[in-house]
Amino acid sequence: MWVYEKKLQYPVRVSTCNPRLAKYLIEQYGGADGELAAALRYLNQRYTIPDKVVGLLTDIGTEEFAHLEMIATMVYKLTKDATPDQMKAAGLAGHFADHDKALFYHNAAGVPWTATYIQAKGDPIADLYEDIAAEEKARATYQWLIDLSDDPDLNDGLRYLREREVIHSQRFREAVEILKEDRGKKKVF
Repeated sequence: MWVYEKKLQYPVRVSTCNPRLAKYLIEQYGGADGELAAALRYLNQRYTIPDKVVGLLTDIGTEEFAHLEMIATMVYKLTKDATPDQMKAAGLAGHFADHDKALFYHNAAGVPWTATYIQAKGDPIADLYEDIAAEEKARATYQWLIDLSDDPDLNDGLRYLREREVIHSQRFREAVEILKEDRGKKKVF
């Protein structure tokens, strides 16, 4: 059961209308290494993970939805005052034609989100290594987004998200060690 607070996990501010930057941020909304894929991956994997670490996947999966909400807010704020010509100039003409300024789950290139972005092998250690890789890819993407952005207000939120990916990766690494130790003791999971 979740309790929803009607506030973002971290404040989202943007300095100016910037649909081109919004196009890049959409990668973390509906891309292969984005927040939606991460949330669904972890919340799905928790059904076949040992009890010792199931809470970790639930907690991080839930937090990824909070990150998705932050990305959506960033994209909205970057595009809400954009004209159709600005959307077109930013490479978002196709998005605008299909969705106006509404968010839609696709990556920065406009490819729709697909369930093939998420993995679940059923082997707890294999799944956790997949999760570590996902977090590291998200961390790298956030860094590249920061490098592309000249908006100090937006970059503050992106830095926060990047650091949360680092923490998640660390927690998954700790979970791998716990499960490897159990596997070494011949505990069945």
